[in-house]
Amino acid sequence: MALSASPALAQEQADADATNDDLIIVTAQKREQSIKDVPITVSAITGDQMDSIGIDEFDELSAFIPGLNIQEQSANNPGFVIRGITSDSGSAQVAPRVTIYLNGIDVSRSRGSYFDLFDIDRIEVVKGPQATLFGTAATIGAISVITAKPEPGFKADIRGSYGNFNLYEGRAMINAGNDKIAGRIAASYKKRDGYIRNIANDPGTVSARDIRSGQDDLNGIDQLAVRGSLRIWPTDSSTMDFVFNYEQQRNPGTAFISGTLPRSGGNTDPFRVGEVGGAPRALSEAILGLPELGLKREVYDASVTFETPMSDNWSLTAIGGYRKFDSLEVFDADGSGLFFLEFSEDAEGEQFSYETRFAYNSDRLRGFFGFNVFHEQGTQRVPFVTDEGTYISCAPFAAFAPVRAGVAGALGVAPSQTCAALNSPTRSLGATTILTRGAASVLPYSSEFTNGGKNTSYSAFADMTFDVTERLELTAGLRYLYEERTSTYSAIQPGSQIFAGLGARGVSLLGAVDTAGQTFRESDNFDAWLPRFNVLYRISDAVNVYATVSNGRRAPVLNLSARATATGPVPAYTLVAQETVWNYEGGIKGAFGAFSGSVGAFYQDYSNFQTSFFNEQGQVVPVNAGNAGNFGVEVEAALRLSPNVRMFANYAFIDAKIESPDPAFQDNRFRLQSKHTAAAGIDVNVPVSDSASIFFVPTVTYSSEQFFEIPNTPAISEDGYVLAHARAGVRFNDGAFEVTAFARNLFNEKYLIDAGNTGGAFGTATFIAGEPRMYGVQVGAKF
Repeated sequence: MALSASPALAQEQADADATNDDLIIVTAQKREQSIKDVPITVSAITGDQMDSIGIDEFDELSAFIPGLNIQEQSANNPGFVIRGITSDSGSAQVAPRVTIYLNGIDVSRSRGSYFDLFDIDRIEVVKGPQATLFGTAATIGAISVITAKPEPGFKADIRGSYGNFNLYEGRAMINAGNDKIAGRIAASYKKRDGYIRNIANDPGTVSARDIRSGQDDLNGIDQLAVRGSLRIWPTDSSTMDFVFNYEQQRNPGTAFISGTLPRSGGNTDPFRVGEVGGAPRALSEAILGLPELGLKREVYDASVTFETPMSDNWSLTAIGGYRKFDSLEVFDADGSGLFFLEFSEDAEGEQFSYETRFAYNSDRLRGFFGFNVFHEQGTQRVPFVTDEGTYISCAPFAAFAPVRAGVAGALGVAPSQTCAALNSPTRSLGATTILTRGAASVLPYSSEFTNGGKNTSYSAFADMTFDVTERLELTAGLRYLYEERTSTYSAIQPGSQIFAGLGARGVSLLGAVDTAGQTFRESDNFDAWLPRFNVLYRISDAVNVYATVSNGRRAPVLNLSARATATGPVPAYTLVAQETVWNYEGGIKGAFGAFSGSVGAFYQDYSNFQTSFFNEQGQVVPVNAGNAGNFGVEVEAALRLSPNVRMFANYAFIDAKIESPDPAFQDNRFRLQSKHTAAAGIDVNVPVSDSASIFFVPTVTYSSEQFFEIPNTPAISEDGYVLAHARAGVRFNDGAFEVTAFARNLFNEKYLIDAGNTGGAFGTATFIAGEPRMYGVQVGAKF
């Protein structure tokens, strides 16, 4: 390393600038700019850098972007977090907070927002409210993914990987065309066994209900993605891009491991073996939609982008897109072998967007204005099935206490130990047998609720930058938004047969109200003005300082459910006020030859901070937690020691807390946000002959304590942890052929990616383990 670095240290500054590949050209402000010239906090990573580090999933990306955390509980339930603000609600009634853009199209709805990262040009992460730039969902930032576009000529790339846990992965790309029309097809397939062994349905276990078939191991992957792109040059200076995506997952179940109900013959350690049983196979297929735990998900989208100059100063961009997702996930919310909390989530949605943007660019004045229409509609249906006796004995609700005491007496245990006594493969009696006096050993009970949302927004925006002097520029932007929102709700909540036998007819086990075949509906409309102001001052050609003030908004929630009255069910409606945030930040960006870096500090002031928790019916309930504040510092740096050695690092301090006087929320830290995060790595490529080189890319990431729920509790949190990763290999023929060995979580560190979950609302919090050591080998060729 020292020998390869010494020539670079002697180069002239201009030569060093030419080797600096960290000054990425971004389009965060709807025009091409060097990242150091953008007067807001932007992090960016190119597709080549992602390949070098080994990033092909969203959660892997977040470790190398300060202020970003992406939790992949499953492809159906990703959590996108920017500066402590989470966007992971599956409710169709709740608006997202973080905009996810795919080729300029908003795909932010949670259950449709996950997609595989392959054949990527670059990813830009813009922090702070950016409604002018990225639409209304950018309450606190945006993640913009730009895929590789077709180009003239022929090229191809093929890669195959094999690793532990029977990992098979294949990726391929082929590009062909001329200067009038070019096409590109890329595909990715990944299959990997689950890393948490599942003993459900093994003989002699609590869950031995379906001897014919066991459950797959947990947290596995089985996904396919295909992308077709077509670029047409109608004129020498205009382009039209068509992009079509298809993605599917057939993943096994998520490893919700109970923290209170141990697996058969074991304990509650979430990092080893689970007994996540699910419902009996026939009931699971008939009621929940799949015979076993797992995810069945499909996503389709299409977009078209037209860009053309209109004159020397004016240009036009028009973008239209359509996206559809259908995601069904069956999960065992109690995380044990009991037939207790067996749920599925069936989420469907469609999104349509269209934007026209006019841009102006002169020596001293630059900017754009335009309009946008965005429409989405979707539903979240949540079926539930349980064994009545088990549910009544295990759900810790006061209304069940007398019945639970009777079961405890028959089992000879204290009422508080009833569920633990049932969670044994050697028990002589089941709760349903006791409560039905032997008439039935299992008494299935099923119900469901469905929430829906239909939202249409119309907005007009303008954003202008003026060079006051050669060194000082001012930017102001504004978006006006008008939106029409509709929420729907229906529920099928039959009465319990056991309670009917005890003389209490019509008792719903979940406590929710049956809507008697009705679908309740609530509509309203809202508008808002969302501004931003930026100042950039060029201290020198190498150093810029900036300051920004911006306003973000999360739409009000038309929170709709049902309540019972003497005359029948009626809507239960609460308007959760819009969440607003003022963001104040400033920083410095610099590029000194081979070095580039930035330091930014921010403060965010929230009003009507929206948070959510699970109620006793297993429903996510949005609430207004009052005021919140968030102070943070983000640092990024990269140094190219030579053409063969590049170092990079980042750090974020984010102190995000709720400031509400309500003791349930006061001083609670935001969910999924560590106070300290950091990452560092070095990319070394050393020639060993005229046609071969060896490379080595070690990286390390750190995350401090993290809470998974509000209100915060130490039991539902994760202590700090460090993960080490490495890639090494050899390249031949100027990189045309490559053999790579890779390892993630090199030292097999144990850490959690989530805790609490739906089971926490029913007295049995569950825990999801992060990935253990993953290793393998990849072979690739480029033509």
